[in-house]
Amino acid sequence: MSKRAVLEVIALDVEDAVAAQAGGADRLELVTDMAADGLTPSAGTVAAIRAAVDIDLRVMLRLADGFAAGDVERLAGIAGEMRGAGADQFVLGFLDAEGDVDLRAVERVAGALEGCRWTFHRAIDRAANRDAVRKALADFPGLDTYLTAGAAGGVGEGLPTLLAEARRRGEPGYEQQLLVGGGLCLSHVPTLLDAGIDGFHIGGAARPSGWTGPVSAPAVGEWRRVLGG
Repeated sequence: MSKRAVLEVIALDVEDAVAAQAGGADRLELVTDMAADGLTPSAGTVAAIRAAVDIDLRVMLRLADGFAAGDVERLAGIAGEMRGAGADQFVLGFLDAEGDVDLRAVERVAGALEGCRWTFHRAIDRAANRDAVRKALADFPGLDTYLTAGAAGGVGEGLPTLLAEARRRGEPGYEQQLLVGGGLCLSHVPTLLDAGIDGFHIGGAARPSGWTGPVSAPAVGEWRRVLGG
């Protein structure tokens, strides 16, 4: 590896954020309601976390479980509120009923970010055609990352896809960073690093007590140690 791998940790509140940074996280994904796989947090939570830590934050823009956009105008308005709270990086991703990328929704919401960097999240793992998603968004302003497990069932199932996509890095639609998350285990890391993958995303793995407990700095620190840096 020629550079330090990025370690992103899901944070629900200030306590999580402080512990994640102490453990060596490079970036946080800010969400609420993990029972729905992570929805948009409040602007107050974002502002409090921004004041408490100095690492990068990416704020989820998602109103309900699933990958339909829902109220697109509301999402665009929320993006503006989050920017006012100090957010300058985001996470989003929308599919239509056929499992294709919902370009209208992505264009409207990403347009409200006015050039901020953003991640297309694990909606890609539910898409009818992953390659088509990437090609449709190949030159989309601000998109620099895909959060993916390679398959809906998690990294254990999706590892061959992740390795194949890593080999395509630099091709049209494959310039963005692969951020691997979703059932990611420490045992997967050596294979992923050997493939040149340099982005890793953890949620439950940072919480020894599960989602009812906080992020553990030592747990994050173990990931940082294995990833290097």
